Amino acid sequence: METKNESKMANGNGHGHNSASKCPFMGGELKNTAGGGTSNRDWWPNQLNLNILRQHSELANPMDEDFNYTEAFNSLDLDAIKKDLADLMTDSQDWWPADFGHYGPFFIRMTWHAAGTYRIADGRGGGGTGNQRFAPLNSWPDNANLDKARLLLWPIKQKYGKQISWADLLILAGNVAHESMGLKMFGFGGGREDIWQPEEDIYWGDEKEWLGNKERYAKDGELEKQMGAAHMGLIYVNPEGPNGNPDPVAAAHDIRETFGRMAMNDYETVALIAGGHTFGKTHGAAADSEYLEAEPAGAPIEMQSMGWKNNYGTGSGPDTITSGLEGAWTKTPTKWSHDFFEILFGYDWELTKSPAGAHQYIAKNWTGEGIIPDAHDSGKKHPPFMLTTDLSLRFDPEYEKISRHFLENPEEFADAYSKAWFKLTHRDMGPVARYLGPDVPKEELIWQDP
Repeated sequence: METKNESKMANGNGHGHNSASKCPFMGGELKNTAGGGTSNRDWWPNQLNLNILRQHSELANPMDEDFNYTEAFNSLDLDAIKKDLADLMTDSQDWWPADFGHYGPFFIRMTWHAAGTYRIADGRGGGGTGNQRFAPLNSWPDNANLDKARLLLWPIKQKYGKQISWADLLILAGNVAHESMGLKMFGFGGGREDIWQPEEDIYWGDEKEWLGNKERYAKDGELEKQMGAAHMGLIYVNPEGPNGNPDPVAAAHDIRETFGRMAMNDYETVALIAGGHTFGKTHGAAADSEYLEAEPAGAPIEMQSMGWKNNYGTGSGPDTITSGLEGAWTKTPTKWSHDFFEILFGYDWELTKSPAGAHQYIAKNWTGEGIIPDAHDSGKKHPPFMLTTDLSLRFDPEYEKISRHFLENPEEFADAYSKAWFKLTHRDMGPVARYLGPDVPKEELIWQDP
């Protein structure tokens, strides 16, 4: 009779010849890799964690000891890099085709999501360090497909090298995107120095699953004090409404709470949402759960820092899956216009669902030809579209007052959006003295540190 240990030997699962003769890298089984197993933290979970003292070690920084980023940025030809960025906006790539032939809206989203994590409770987050390149931010559901935006920037980063940090480039790209679509920006200040490894000192919440929010609302139903977002892995709120409930008035509460935690008042909040949604579109060609593979931090090594491989159709262009919502807001998605407010107040709205099953709204009883262009087929038009959170700007009493004011005052709206964008992208930089470059505005705003 064969013993248990003899059986393991014979099958190469013990310490016998079969096991020892196999190369672990060439077909052998190597389960216990370096760093695996039960860790000290598992044994003693309450032990004081001193890793913070070793965060952002010089060993992780590829720059020379005497590297001075201020000097490097001041040597940058800002006009030249802005021209290169402007050229990129309409240089659509086959591997990731630009919506409407223009990457501008894509880069605006990238920049907004880089800066929009800032919260006033502890001063954490924001675009000041280029942290969107690292986990967890590079893998948040709300940042889906922004890995492609950063990859599009890579040739420009290579060209200018140390003269511009990733942090500054991620913000500058959004500014140039606006200007390439006809909006004069308030200004740009450089000076953001990169980090070179993930941050371990930011509390993003206790949830253990993406888009969860039970822990951050656990006390009295109010959002945890230092949180800046309503769900794990989102920048602000669920665009379908609170926990997917498509109620614009209820959504307004979450918008006001989260934008307020980024130091934005109602006036600035309305300007930002309406201005940002003047451009581009959302992407929900199909359900992400059926077709998208792992995010960058969970993707296999052959993906080379990219994630969200899409197995639906071509995987890009008209088949893109990001938020699950599907539609564009305006008749000119790559040009600054006043369409957003005109369309918001110009129609009644009824609830529908995207091809991916997400709650969204279309113009009520729409039967005529579409007025919104298709992103990849010039022969197609679509009916007017809005998100639950867009309708908050019409149905929340305070937001509605501001929205109607902007509707009647387009020049003020453009100025308000440009200044709110500047605040969004510079609020986390600290004193004005840190701002670098010829595009720093002469006018100082009330929120700026001296």
